[in-house]
Amino acid sequence: MHSIVKNFTEIQDIINKQINEINLSKKPKIIAVSKTFKSEKIEPLLEHGHKDFGENKVQEALLKWTDLKVKYKDVNLHLIGNLQSNKVKGALKIFNFIHSLDKESVAIKISKVQKELNVRPKIFIQINIGNEEQKSGLPVQNLEKFYKFCKDLDLDIIGFMCIPPFEEDPIRYFMRMKFLQKKFNLSELSMGMSSDFLYAIKYNASYLRIGTKIFGQR
Repeated sequence: MHSIVKNFTEIQDIINKQINEINLSKKPKIIAVSKTFKSEKIEPLLEHGHKDFGENKVQEALLKWTDLKVKYKDVNLHLIGNLQSNKVKGALKIFNFIHSLDKESVAIKISKVQKELNVRPKIFIQINIGNEEQKSGLPVQNLEKFYKFCKDLDLDIIGFMCIPPFEEDPIRYFMRMKFLQKKFNLSELSMGMSSDFLYAIKYNASYLRIGTKIFGQR
């Protein structure tokens, strides 16, 4: 078994054990974060049958995944990095999910381009759950207004995404995300990375963004 596939199956086993211990009915999906890794590193996992992969940059994704998505059918590509208005058209050509919407200008552009390209990506609103100045994401106090703005644009908002402060215990932030998910009656939460995904599972994470534990250090 290829080492990357071995890493992946070990994570699956850990997740399954956690799900059984806390008696969860819904199993979270693993987004294998393949940013910066070349195709030869990704293909063993594609051959294994995994379908969900995450990238940070639109241009890198277009170069790397245009051919891979032809070769491997039914792959879901997730944009987990910041999205700028001038990159929206490229993003909607290659990504099935966008995890990082936090600006009205980008929401307007997505609404326009999805009609032009006849696509409808599934979208997470990124929340700056720790109110960190240096981090992307929408302040919690602006969430209700922004969510309504996006729905009025006919965007397919399926859930919320967050990256808790790295130096703090993530549990209280995941707890807040679970509360917001229920408040807005949304089905999905994108949260949990290599260092904290087991905590995220306990608070309704439905997509786990795991890179280092699968592909190794960048």
